[in-house]
Amino acid sequence: MSAAQPAPTGLDALTRPRRRGGGFFSSPSGWISLSVLALFVLTAVFGPMVVDRPGGLGTDILQPPSSRHWFGTDDLGQDVFAQVVWGTRVSLIVGAAASVIAIVIGTALGLVGAYVRRLDPIVTTLTDVMLSLPLLPLMILVTALAGPSVVTLTIVIGVLSWAEVARLIRSNALVVSSMPYIDGARVLGAGPIRILTTEILPAVMPLVVVSVLLQAARAVISEAGLSFLGMGDPSTWSWGRILLNAQRSGVIATAWWQTLFPSLAILVLVLAATVAGIRYNDSRDPRLRGI
Repeated sequence: MSAAQPAPTGLDALTRPRRRGGGFFSSPSGWISLSVLALFVLTAVFGPMVVDRPGGLGTDILQPPSSRHWFGTDDLGQDVFAQVVWGTRVSLIVGAAASVIAIVIGTALGLVGAYVRRLDPIVTTLTDVMLSLPLLPLMILVTALAGPSVVTLTIVIGVLSWAEVARLIRSNALVVSSMPYIDGARVLGAGPIRILTTEILPAVMPLVVVSVLLQAARAVISEAGLSFLGMGDPSTWSWGRILLNAQRSGVIATAWWQTLFPSLAILVLVLAATVAGIRYNDSRDPRLRGI
C-alpha cells in the first residue's frame, strides 16, 4: 500500500504550472459565432457585386425555393435571395453605425458619471429617464418627423439606445475609479481627461467590446422592426423591407419563403452576435479559465 501523498502547501500552489485555457476560441461557440459574423460581413461587402440588384417585374411570380431561385420569388417575380443579399448590407451598416453611436454616448456618460461625482446624479437621472421611455413608439415618432432614410434610422436608433451601456459602464467604472492606482495617478498630476482615457477606459474596455456586439444585434432588430412598420428607406433593400413587402402583398400565409429567409437572417445574426459577446466576456473572466 503506497504512502499517502502530502497535502499541497501554499508554495506548491504558487509554483504549480497553470493550465492555459478559457480563450475565446477554446470553445466551439467562439469560432462558430465569429465565423457566422464574418460570413454576414463578407455577404454585405461582396454580395451586391455578385448578385444583381432586385427590381422590376419578373415572370416567375410567387415561385417556391428551387435550384433557380434559392429563396423563391415574391409577388412581383423578384428573387428573394437577391433581396436578402442586398438587405444584408443596409441592415449591417445600420446595426454597426447605430451601435457605435450608442457605445460612444453611453461610455462617455458612464465614465463621467463614475469619476466626476458631482455630475453622477445628473447622469443617473438621465439614464433612468431614458430607460423608462417606450423606445419603439419614440423611434417611430422621431423617424416619422425626420423622414425615413438610412441615416435617420441609424441616428435615431443610436441616440435612443445608449442608456443600458451608460449604466453598465458607470457601475464598473465606479469600482475602477476607487482603486489605489487612480489616486496615485491623481497625486502624480494626471488630469481628469488623462485618467479617464488612459486608466479607467482601458479597464472597462472588455465591457465596451461586449456592448458593441449586443447593441449591434439590438440595432438590427430595431431597424427591421422600423422598416417593417414603413419607417425604412423605400429606395434601399433591408430585411425589414422584405417583410413589409410580404405583408403588403398579403402573401405571408401562402408564400412562406418570403418571410422565412429574412427572418432567419435576422435570427442567425442576432444569435451569433449575442453568443460572441457572451463568449468574449467569459474568456476575459479569470474565474472561468481554470488554474
